[in-house]
Amino acid sequence: MPHDQQPWQWDEATWRGHVEHVRAGASLMHHDVARRWPEGARTAVLISFDSDHETPALRDGETSPGRMAQGEYGARGAVPRIMRLLREHEVRASFFMPAVCALLRPDEAPGYIADGHEVGVHGWIHERNTALGRDDELALIQRSLDVLASQTGVRPTGVRTPSWDFSHSSLNVIRELGFDYDSSLMADTEPYELLEDGRPTGVIEIPVEWIRDDAPYLMMDRFGGLRPHMPPRQLLQIWIDEYDAARAEGGMFQLTLHPHIIGHRSRLLVLDGLLTHIRDSGDAWIGTHAELASHLRPFVGTDVTLTES
Repeated sequence: MPHDQQPWQWDEATWRGHVEHVRAGASLMHHDVARRWPEGARTAVLISFDSDHETPALRDGETSPGRMAQGEYGARGAVPRIMRLLREHEVRASFFMPAVCALLRPDEAPGYIADGHEVGVHGWIHERNTALGRDDELALIQRSLDVLASQTGVRPTGVRTPSWDFSHSSLNVIRELGFDYDSSLMADTEPYELLEDGRPTGVIEIPVEWIRDDAPYLMMDRFGGLRPHMPPRQLLQIWIDEYDAARAEGGMFQLTLHPHIIGHRSRLLVLDGLLTHIRDSGDAWIGTHAELASHLRPFVGTDVTLTES
């Protein structure tokens, strides 16, 4: 791959190779609505939390007590509130957790499992995968997998790359480590199979989107220009609209949250209101990413989008 050329100088094989290296394959949204989602539901709802806590700051070498305290709130203040709210709504969620966070608090990941939630891999220290070589990325994900499996007694079946930073090596690493699904990419609103260099991989992608993430709306950077630019109740309407549109299409609604961001009193009102709205619709299945991947597994390798004859 020519590194001394500008992109406009690349030949077709080069730019096409970049585009086609990791690609969306067959949709896993079954044409038969009764089979599409678990329990014959009209729509599938996946609520996830990236329990990053102190690791984004640690990754960048920002180790001041102030930065550590901001991350500590995620585990100390937010997670207990979130867990209570999920119990009230009888919701199973997916918690993607950097291994360093799990090592800092060895009871946290087992606590998620004990409450019926899923724990997925989310890197070692919230590293930036695109800054790593393949061997380092593999080693960090393997170590993370080992930590979470050891603590919980359950081997994670899914991975979410930190910051959704998916490198040229990430899919290869995911395949080598035998993950069932990934949840880091954005090629569709519905689940699909990942292709690597044009070939089906068997890896299920449960896609994400910045629209359905709390960070773009609510993050705060003390010394930078990043400021929350939206009242929480206005954000609730965006996510209600996203859910209603997914339900109208018989599709999936997937949401990514962060305890240290969403887990404040005025902001948890958003999650409470959203879950109430979803429950009131009456025809949504709410479960973990792993549960949905297990439901979709029989569809991989088949053409589920054909209309019935």
